[in-house]
Amino acid sequence: MHPRIEDYALIGDEQTAALIGRDGSVDWLCLPRFDSAACFAKLLGDSDNGHWRIAPKDVTGPCTRRAYRPQTLVLDTEWETDEGAIRVTDLMPQRDRAPDLVRIVEGLSGRVTVRSTLRIRFDYGSIVPWVRRSGGHRVAVAGPDSVWLRSEPEVPTWGKNFGTHSEFTVEKGEKVAFVLTWHPSHEPRPPLVDAHKALHGSVRDWRHWVRRCSYDGPYRDAVIRSLITLKALTYRPTGGIVAAPTTSLPEEVGGVRNWDYRYCWLRDSTLTLNVGLSAGYREEAEAWRDWLLRAVAGDPADLQIMYGLAGERRLPEFEVPWLSGFAGSKPVRIGNLAVDQLQLDVYGEVMDSLALARDAGLPTKPHIWAIQAALIDWLREAWRQPDEGLWEVRGGRRHFVHSKVMVWVAADRAVRTLEKNPKLQGDLDGWRAMRDEVHREVCEKGFDAERNTFTQSYGSRELDAALLLIPRVGFLPPDDPRVIGTIDAIRTELSHNGFLRRYSTDGTTVDGLPGDEGTFLACSFWLAEALHMTGRTQEARELFDRLVGLTNDVGLLSEEYDPVADRQLGNFPQAFSHIGLVNTALALFGGDGAG
Repeated sequence: MHPRIEDYALIGDEQTAALIGRDGSVDWLCLPRFDSAACFAKLLGDSDNGHWRIAPKDVTGPCTRRAYRPQTLVLDTEWETDEGAIRVTDLMPQRDRAPDLVRIVEGLSGRVTVRSTLRIRFDYGSIVPWVRRSGGHRVAVAGPDSVWLRSEPEVPTWGKNFGTHSEFTVEKGEKVAFVLTWHPSHEPRPPLVDAHKALHGSVRDWRHWVRRCSYDGPYRDAVIRSLITLKALTYRPTGGIVAAPTTSLPEEVGGVRNWDYRYCWLRDSTLTLNVGLSAGYREEAEAWRDWLLRAVAGDPADLQIMYGLAGERRLPEFEVPWLSGFAGSKPVRIGNLAVDQLQLDVYGEVMDSLALARDAGLPTKPHIWAIQAALIDWLREAWRQPDEGLWEVRGGRRHFVHSKVMVWVAADRAVRTLEKNPKLQGDLDGWRAMRDEVHREVCEKGFDAERNTFTQSYGSRELDAALLLIPRVGFLPPDDPRVIGTIDAIRTELSHNGFLRRYSTDGTTVDGLPGDEGTFLACSFWLAEALHMTGRTQEARELFDRLVGLTNDVGLLSEEYDPVADRQLGNFPQAFSHIGLVNTALALFGGDGAG
């Protein structure tokens, strides 16, 4: 039986991440970065595409229990067998030069025989490396990649079926530590990591980081787990945050809606900044703001919706035919063609983010306002174009209402910044006129008076859950009848077993794709916040409670949820979902004890 998406847990070192199943198998790991080719790709194929399982010898199924050590990204997985019990502790310590995957086996009771099966397959499971012994290590090399495996104390290993195997026994209190280290094959082996010191240091560092969290309201454990997950999805060298550490986990099992999310989206920027600033993580917020500034620098007409970890612009999309896909969901895609789309809403999100950062007192820089002024001046003419919208539809451009609302946000934040900072230069009257024109057009062309709701695009009868953000961004006040009507219409038409779809995929061509998808978790969090803003706080809190209940056993959320099959869908774990959890908790309970 194929595992479910929620069967996985995450470990990482803020430059890449691994997914580990309930059976003790590392089924996904890209080295050395989030967006590098995977050396373990069983997640999207089978065991021959690379994995590393450590478990009791005769156990083929899931563990007895697992959990993160409190307030850390260190994972403990335990098995109880007839012979005794063991614990496997998994972590990726903060790297010095090279990434390390540390796996420590500890005997808890009895005497248990443990088996380790390691199959390294570079380039997304397609390349079998040459493996040799070297001074107590196993060394796997293919082209530019080299991986070293060692154990402490050393246990015998042997090669079979293009894998590296070992068996050993542990009694209560005995420990065997494995360290897997990657480095470029043309360079000498990096310094060895002490597995036990790495464990101690990781636990200490994560708990020290968590102490900075200013939120102390209800659901604090869920909020902290989400913040740790967002920290783990941050590419430490640049401050960029990947949408997810995975590619091609399906939005519909067996379907074609499988995308690569190992990049940084501008549309996440305002919500991410808000999380950092509101939860006590100004340093991370500033790093994200600075990544944003570097990424968007240049011609405003060339602004992209997403970038690579360091701001790279070219993210070509191709398919990997040798991988069968998660639960047979093909194709497996690398890269993302949506990078070339026009999505006007990102201009609003960038302007909103930079205004939020300025208002919060983040250290400003002389060129920030010049970038903002250039963006808004370009948008003054460009906003009249149709675009692909924030959902990156592949069914043709339209005049998406959410995009136009975010154009209004861009103009509004430019106007407000000038009003608060009269020393800055800009066309205040012109930007005010633009803001008023956009607002007037959206209310005329994007509103269905008969149904008392804003629509997905001009002249459409379809709805879009992104319209729930209208009161959040200040386009209309929460008590405006059009806002309340839109919230009610979306709840009625896009609800699926109590959670929200992004938009309808039934009989429409808006996204240009066959098949269906699950309910979109970020949208359901937006609904909870919108209900709260319109005075329905009890309903909002009930919905939030249900949403938190969808996290898996270690507190993680994917992009979507199938309420019929009761399973998570889409790339995992998903930053947008965890951002939604934290922001909604802050909105609903911030007055209950948040700092």
